[in-house]
Amino acid sequence: MKISLITVGKTDVKWVKEGLEEYVSRLSRYVPFSLIEIPQLKAAPSMPQEKVKEIEGEAVLKRIKPSDEVILLDERGKMFSSQEFASLLEGRMAHGSRDMVFVIGGAFGFSEKVYERASSLMSLSKMTFTHQMVRTIFAEQLYRAFTIIRGEPYHHE
Repeated sequence: MKISLITVGKTDVKWVKEGLEEYVSRLSRYVPFSLIEIPQLKAAPSMPQEKVKEIEGEAVLKRIKPSDEVILLDERGKMFSSQEFASLLEGRMAHGSRDMVFVIGGAFGFSEKVYERASSLMSLSKMTFTHQMVRTIFAEQLYRAFTIIRGEPYHHE
């Protein structure tokens, strides 16, 4: 099983980018992981939000295989504790061979076509974070989940 994180826009805040790179590097010890950054639309500020979501959505969908399990990081999604997230991943690794693709949308969210393609929605918090920060927070939680699965001392109860 491989895990991918698709994001819309680049991570350009230095400290956020450094944190993301750190956790992406750590993840390589546990699972084949890839970060796929879709360029942000340059004309987005002058376009209607629905058109931006549609164009970004098409770019996301082009990078997803029919066999992938797609989980959207969305404020309306299910929240997990770190332990619950680790259990979810462990179950998927034990019982399935589908690759998992997590998606962080652009500033306006996801198009309807992306929601239709999704297997599920996941929320990291009831709080709102910048799209750039969510990347690092998610990568850290993914890393934490694998340390929990392996019984390593990173996570404390």
